[in-house]
Amino acid sequence: MNRYKDKNIIVLGYGRSGRSAVHALNKLGARVTLTTNENLVDEAVLEELRKETVQIVDGHHPTHLLNDADLIVKNPGIPYRIPFLQEAIERNVPIITEVELAYELHKKDIIGITGTNGKTTVTTLIGEMLTDETHHPILCGNIGYPAAEAVLNDDSENLIMELSSFQLMGIIDFKPNIAVITNIYEAHLDYHKDATEYRNAKLSLLKNMTEDNLVIFNLAQKDILNSIDCKAKIKYFSLNEQADAYVLDGKVYVNDKYIIDVDDIVLKGPHNLENILASLLVADEKNVPVEHMVKILTSFKGIEHRLEYVGEKNGVKYYNDSKATNALATTFALRSFDRDTIWIAGGLDRGQDFVEITPYIKNVKLAILFGETKHKLAQFLSAHEIETIETENPNTAVKIADENSTEGDIVLFSPACASWDQYTDFETRGNHFKEGVNAL
Repeated sequence: MNRYKDKNIIVLGYGRSGRSAVHALNKLGARVTLTTNENLVDEAVLEELRKETVQIVDGHHPTHLLNDADLIVKNPGIPYRIPFLQEAIERNVPIITEVELAYELHKKDIIGITGTNGKTTVTTLIGEMLTDETHHPILCGNIGYPAAEAVLNDDSENLIMELSSFQLMGIIDFKPNIAVITNIYEAHLDYHKDATEYRNAKLSLLKNMTEDNLVIFNLAQKDILNSIDCKAKIKYFSLNEQADAYVLDGKVYVNDKYIIDVDDIVLKGPHNLENILASLLVADEKNVPVEHMVKILTSFKGIEHRLEYVGEKNGVKYYNDSKATNALATTFALRSFDRDTIWIAGGLDRGQDFVEITPYIKNVKLAILFGETKHKLAQFLSAHEIETIETENPNTAVKIADENSTEGDIVLFSPACASWDQYTDFETRGNHFKEGVNAL
């Protein structure tokens, strides 16, 4: 707790994680300088910072701030390639993210969850399974509640942290008691210099774990784990073969205990079944009764914007999967349905070629496309003889889907692209789609 006292610490970026870092460092007795590219004009914000005796340098990141800097606490979304951070690296100034601060402040149980896909669903499911009359875990991190803020404001034995690769690049001593890695595929190459850096960022969650800790990992990617020196105990989950958590003849087993029939689980899709197996391994490790696991699995409908069931109109079911910001995520959505599908897709062009979607478009009878990638997607789908219609946005796509659907169809909004060409975030995009559905 004393490692930050009287240290000169720069907080880089003033998003929500930046605010929580400022508060945490102030509590730990550090001398804090906040630097942000934006100009802080909100008087309430400025007054709050003045009360905490924070030095404010807004509108730019001058390198002279590094002269006396002992540490930088970086907003996870700011890439390391910016000149200010490159200069800090040259000067050997340590750079962390606020999850490292949260670890310093919280010496109780931490369950850390990461992965290319499924981490929010797993984080939420574990939270549901560990919640009862006497236990109320804190869900924080990448899920939207900064970890340092959570530790300062809430008191709980269990901290359940969703962790992105951006956050994990900024850890030094951070160590969870239980780590869950749902899967590791190629992603975020606009932030990471290559796929190896991305994979190593994910695996850094395990670097400080000991034999007293537990890692939960996807058996299908066991080779990835075999490539590192992991000292913790390991449990695997699998849809295809017997493991610590597995599916056999339509039944779910965890540590050889029967839990539930797959048909009785509300949350659909094989990718979600993997998420459920990972979550059940944590619940079993925490001695959650089987009847409570079953109660959650027969009621949990999933996360908003992640294969979210929106409703049924004229015998057609609509699903909002706006969180699918890459082609891989959309493959999971497409393979969740075995009937005629109208697929709505498009968005920011990140240079994807969409080839990996090819095996999963056999049920797509029409694609409605929007955004920067609509022409590229149209060309890709036309080569596979799938009809396409181009439109302005997901909202206008809904009316076209309604006009071209028949009873029993699925309308799937799974963009396979980021939202930033038209929307501030995937949530705003997903809500715009849902407004269209609700207006039918």
